[in-house]
Amino acid sequence: MSMTTILQHCLTGISLGGAYALIAIGYTLVYGILRLINFAHGDIFMMAGYFMIFSLASFPWPVAIVITLVVTTAMGILIERMAYKPLRSSPRMSIMISAIGVSYLLQNLSTYLFTAIPRGYPEIPILKRIFQMGELSASFVTILTPALTIVLVIILMVLVNKTKTGMAMRAVSKDFETAKLMGININRVISVTFAIGSFLAGVGSILYFTDRMSVTPFSGTLPGLKCFVAAVFGGIGNIPGAVVGGFFIGIVETLLVALGYSTFSDAFTFFLLIVMLLVRPTGLFGEKTVEKV
Repeated sequence: MSMTTILQHCLTGISLGGAYALIAIGYTLVYGILRLINFAHGDIFMMAGYFMIFSLASFPWPVAIVITLVVTTAMGILIERMAYKPLRSSPRMSIMISAIGVSYLLQNLSTYLFTAIPRGYPEIPILKRIFQMGELSASFVTILTPALTIVLVIILMVLVNKTKTGMAMRAVSKDFETAKLMGININRVISVTFAIGSFLAGVGSILYFTDRMSVTPFSGTLPGLKCFVAAVFGGIGNIPGAVVGGFFIGIVETLLVALGYSTFSDAFTFFLLIVMLLVRPTGLFGEKTVEKV
């Protein structure tokens, strides 16, 4: 395999990794605040794909993108209010079962509304424009994805570390009950967390499906699980860790396909999860927790 081919596949892997990173941030944010694995997150990403299909059928692409992101964000907040908020004082297992229920609900609802037949993802001309860089060629979306991911992560880190809302989010993640006693509006903080996670899943959906060109009701299942692994790999609850995990899985998966091991590209992700949990359960950048007696 020539160096040009390897670089070409690395470029594709970085692009895929950027989309994975955006989705993984949603898992890590919700876990950081609620200690909840939001298993429905991958299906929110899938629904964003359908929202884009129907929006672009009626509106120009800039308007369709805004509609898709707004509706996806609103859906994330609505799911939290209806499925998770009533269970906030229940055992953590109850909320996790509710998350699994929401995941299956979204899959079956989309199957009922849109059928299981793959729907073609609309082409946004500017994203599919091809650029030539020496012997390498790449569509604009391939170049845009990692760059946009890094910009959005920087904005998110500034929000978390430099604003009052971010301070409240950090306080809630450290100690839920104490933050409540200090007068922090817990419901608002959790809604903001779900809004950010769903917004990023919507952005990731546009970047991901532009290259894959079709959406089914189960399109979010495998990417969702891979992004969960990315979050665990980086240290779930740690935003930069989720980004590193997303890029790592995207690059390795693409290289395995390029080397002819496409059969094992999905298996690798879950093998990585097992190894990570055995060797370093807190992930690469996760903090070791000390149980208080």
